[in-house]
Amino acid sequence: MKTAIILGATGLTGGELLERLLEDKRYDKIKLFSRSTAGVKNDKIEEHLIDLFELEKHADDFVADEVYCCIGTTQAKTPDEDTYHKIDYGIPVNAAKLAQKNRISRFLVISALGADEESRFFYNRTKGEMERDVKAQGIDETYIFEPSLIAGKRDEKRPFEAAWQKAMSVGNHLLVGPLKKYRSIPAGKIADAMIYVANNKYSATCIKSSEIREIAESYR
Repeated sequence: MKTAIILGATGLTGGELLERLLEDKRYDKIKLFSRSTAGVKNDKIEEHLIDLFELEKHADDFVADEVYCCIGTTQAKTPDEDTYHKIDYGIPVNAAKLAQKNRISRFLVISALGADEESRFFYNRTKGEMERDVKAQGIDETYIFEPSLIAGKRDEKRPFEAAWQKAMSVGNHLLVGPLKKYRSIPAGKIADAMIYVANNKYSATCIKSSEIREIAESYR
């Protein structure tokens, strides 16, 4: 039986992931580290309500077989670039450092399609820097998932993103060949792929959106 840590279980993909891990008989404990409660009652859950910017203060509890990092914000929700960087770069990188320190051999993190540490766009550059520094921790199995637009029902209102999701749901079938990777992808598909990869040694470290979908479909 295994123990998993989820960072970001209150978010869209993290919530989908939590549901699946609770049903998965390979796991008997799911540790949640977040600022607010996921609102789910289950004997498998061990919830730690903390300041994620101070994750290192909770090193004694940060012990598991694998870490799923589903942390992420948007520039619309977090317009201040320093705060945005602390969330999308700082939390995943600090989690990876702590995983390495505590000898957790498997680390899975959600990034974004277009991540590039040398990009002139702040969002893409931040994701690229995060990927670089997560990999630099040298965890035995590091898997970085780069989805395109993540589709699903969110609690908070994101008018522009909702409109874009609707447009993409209509236009996805038009994106073929090299453009296939830009198709929107349901959060549940990402969760499926993450669990599959965590339980089956995978050859790639960086997994693009179209590949995430293929893995998920074979898993389910």
